Amino acid sequence: MAVYVLPDLPYAYDALEPHISAEIMELHHSKHHQAYVDGANAALAALEAAREAGDLAAINLHEKNLAFHLGGHSNHSVFWKNMTPEAKAGPEGALKDAIDKSFGSLDNFKKQFTAAAMGLQGSGWAVLAYDTISGGLVTFQLYDQQGNVPVGTVPLLMLDMWEHAFYLDYKNVKAKYVEAWWNVVNWDDVEARYDRATANFGSLLS
Repeated sequence: MAVYVLPDLPYAYDALEPHISAEIMELHHSKHHQAYVDGANAALAALEAAREAGDLAAINLHEKNLAFHLGGHSNHSVFWKNMTPEAKAGPEGALKDAIDKSFGSLDNFKKQFTAAAMGLQGSGWAVLAYDTISGGLVTFQLYDQQGNVPVGTVPLLMLDMWEHAFYLDYKNVKAKYVEAWWNVVNWDDVEARYDRATANFGSLLS
């Protein structure tokens, strides 16, 4: 029995049009995300087989594969829920206050987040995260599916900047993709993630 399974989308493949096409959503979810799920399960199976054989010489390879594929699975699982066809203009409540405190304003945050997305060299993600050490919010670039994640951060909002996420719609004009994506951000989901993060973690140094 598989440990990891592909989650259903909370909307139809065509629900985010015209900002993200049904063709991209179907390929992205049913092919790319499924491949990460399959890869994570395969890595776990390889580790189990190695333990049973008493031969863990290749553990570095198996755990690297697990980190990459599990990163792809978890990142996409957040990404799907971070979007909605019924997006509101911006965050409210505690998240709005936190964004204002950490970035000065929602507009400043969007500019910084967009710069993080556009500045990625190669494949990766732009991330807004709750920093459990400072209690504030930070943005960062996540390389590939798992590299460069600051310790003690909880992802709240993630933007997939791999070419498979936008190329069919926007070709190499990444800026148009990022601009369009802001129209489908599910701020309700981001607010809920922020509330859970602050309730469950607080500050790791407190």
